[in-house]
Amino acid sequence: MRLFSQNKKIEALKRAPLFADLSRKELIQLARLTDDAEVPDGKVLCREGDLGREFFVLVEGSVEVATKGRRVTTLGAGDFVGEISLLEPTPRTATVTAKTPLRFFVLTPKDFRQMLDENPSVERKVLRALARRVLELSRDPTLA
Repeated sequence: MRLFSQNKKIEALKRAPLFADLSRKELIQLARLTDDAEVPDGKVLCREGDLGREFFVLVEGSVEVATKGRRVTTLGAGDFVGEISLLEPTPRTATVTAKTPLRFFVLTPKDFRQMLDENPSVERKVLRALARRVLELSRDPTLA
């Protein structure tokens, strides 16, 4: 079921730092790999400790992010969750629960890896974005 236009997906994807350097053509390719979804409030999108299997881009509604049972933040339209799971299958660091009826789209690691295999330039751009993020975090004194 299609809930969102291609342009809406492209605008949302380019806000994710991992995809900031992608061209419009590359973002279109990426948007075509996503699946639209909607869930009622109370639905858990991902659970802390479970293996990450997807990247979520929130379009309408809000979610609560909790770690060790304590609310950390609330996210809404335009926010995203799970980008690291596209690159490495690691345990989720938080539980994300819909606080309102939620509309979003999802990208899986399998589809993302296929795109990277077919488009080495996209892989290089994603790696550069990831390197920038690592540098930012290494300069953050609160993480020392």
